[in-house]
Order: sequence, then C-alpha cells, then structure tokens
Amino acid sequence: MNPKILIVEDEQPIRLAVADALRSEGFDVLEAADGLSGEQMALREGVDLILLDLMLPKRDGFTVLRSLREDRLAVPIIVLTARGEEFDRIQGFEFGADDYVVKPFSMGELLLRIRALLARSGGGAPGVSGLSDRARFGETEVDFAAFSVTCGDRRMGLSRRELELLQYFLRFEGETLDRFRLLSDVWGTEGDPTVRTVDQHVLKLRKKIERNPAAPEHLLTVHGVGYRFTRAAMSPDR
Repeated sequence: MNPKILIVEDEQPIRLAVADALRSEGFDVLEAADGLSGEQMALREGVDLILLDLMLPKRDGFTVLRSLREDRLAVPIIVLTARGEEFDRIQGFEFGADDYVVKPFSMGELLLRIRALLARSGGGAPGVSGLSDRARFGETEVDFAAFSVTCGDRRMGLSRRELELLQYFLRFEGETLDRFRLLSDVWGTEGDPTVRTVDQHVLKLRKKIERNPAAPEHLLTVHGVGYRFTRAAMSPDR
C-alpha cells in the first residue's frame, strides 16, 4: 500500500501543486483547506505523514499540531509556512512537529524531507514498540504500525490512546475488564482521567472497529462492571 499523505493548506495553488507532485511520485494524497477539517481527517483517515500550514482558517496550525499530539497521533508532521522566524520554529517543534519547511520551498527538497521521515518512522508512526503488526477479527483489520483500522470498506485512523486501549483488549481477550483496571493500566497517572473517560474512548473505538457500533459484536459492555472483548462475533450483553 502506498504511503498516504495529508496536505492541510488553505492556499489552493500551493496545495494543488504539492498534491500533484506527490501523486506523481506514487503517494496517496488527501487534501484539507482549513485546520478543523484537516485535524478531523488526520484522526479519521489513517495517514502516514502530514504536511501542515500554520496560517489556516477555522483552526490555526499550532492548535491543530498540539491537539493531534495530545490525542497521541504519532505520525510525522512537517510544518509548511511562510513564517520563518526562530520563535515559530521553536514553538512548532515544542508542539510536536518533526520538520519545518519555509515557503517558498523547492518540491525536490520537500520530497527528500518526506522520504527521510517516512524511512525513519518505518513507513508508519514512530515511537511504537512491542506491538503486533496487525490484528484481524470479523470484518476488521487493525494496522498498529500505521495507526489505522479497516472495517469493511471503511479505513480510519486510530489515536494513540485508542490504539493502546485496543491492544489492551486484545491482550486480555475474553476477560471482563472493569473501568478502574482500564484506567490504571491504560491511562496510568497521566492527566486526571475518570471512568467516563473510558466510556468515551470505548464509544469512539466501537465506531471504528464494529460493523454496527450500536450493536457491537466484539467490544461488549458488561453492565455495571466494564467491558469484554472477543474476536468472535457475538451479540451484545443485554
């Protein structure tokens, strides 16, 4: 499968030129013209790398960058911007950028930087170790390295937390896991999570891994306790 790159850029001539160049090099390309839709696509589409402008409508690039990293999306991100001041570069790296290209840039240089980051991340997301490459159950296939899941004809991205939660369910398949255990083992002491946090992430995860999230077959609720995961399709508990 060709690497999938998301371009978040509001200047149409730049976005189209970069998209055309990347497609001619064999990449799959997605495009977003504002920060809000770019952030949503990054979390939904299972991309391998993001090109992100800073000066964007609806949500600026710094906000998008910080939000993606807080949601544990670990794919490489290259910031594209006309703002070349040292402060902006430092802030971009502090928020989680992997590289920085100042406009105007040459397409050759951009391609070199893209290939270098993809090679460094092994074609998927960096910083993930100890995970099985793939998991399959029912109509669902999870690609842990690419932080993506395919269910039927839908392919979506997984946040870092969703990936960690799904990995935990797979590891303890068939066991009933109470919410406090999930909080302790998956979230740990990070932030200030509550049992409601677990429920919210389970709902998000079901929308991505279940054929019908309203009637889950794999990630089942054990009422009054927590959740149980099974690879075999089962009817939800009543």
